Amino acid sequence: MALAGRPRQTWRVSIVRRFASSALRPCGVAGPAKRRQSRRRSSHARLVEAVLRNPTNRAILERLPALGLADAWLVSGAVFQTVWNVVTGRPPDFGIKDYDIFYFDPDTSFEAEDAVIRRVAACMSDVCDCAEARNQARVHLWYHEKFHAPYGPLHRTTDGIDRFLARVAQVGVQPMGDGCAVYAPHGLDDIATMTVRPNPCPNFRAEIYDAKATSWEMRWPEITILAATEV
Repeated sequence: MALAGRPRQTWRVSIVRRFASSALRPCGVAGPAKRRQSRRRSSHARLVEAVLRNPTNRAILERLPALGLADAWLVSGAVFQTVWNVVTGRPPDFGIKDYDIFYFDPDTSFEAEDAVIRRVAACMSDVCDCAEARNQARVHLWYHEKFHAPYGPLHRTTDGIDRFLARVAQVGVQPMGDGCAVYAPHGLDDIATMTVRPNPCPNFRAEIYDAKATSWEMRWPEITILAATEV
């Protein structure tokens, strides 16, 4: 599906240029590594700019430091789906079912995580009722029973981002000082081009990947889905 009046290829190129490459060129002579670093900073800044157009994201990122959660990140759909909405001209919060907050607490008890879930819900109650906090230190305790796939213990929050079944979902934004850090282990091209690509992680299951991709396609028919067999 192409946007009205714009050929699909032209539309995709414009998105890539906006979010996945730098419109600014570094001054002077710079080596390839410095140019890559400059482009990455620029694309990350544009991602954050798009993410903050969603008022729910803005509120969560503003309030997250006060919650005192260790290594906390706003991740996945709250980030990449907001960008999809921005580049397709939809309301920034269109189609986003939940706002996942990942953090890492060595206390892996259910009671400790439940207390955090309730604190987050209370903190965000005037913004949304779908902010979901999950302690990545204890995911391995319940994941296999729920999804019937192997899931070893994680050592940091970003390990959890690495385990998403689609690469487009492997992104997180973390408040840091007066700005935000971005974690995107495979870059931002798949977000920019609205490409859903399987991530061959240890817990990958084709049927769950397919269900997620189908659900996203119902809300964003512009996406391109690569088959689970292409891992």
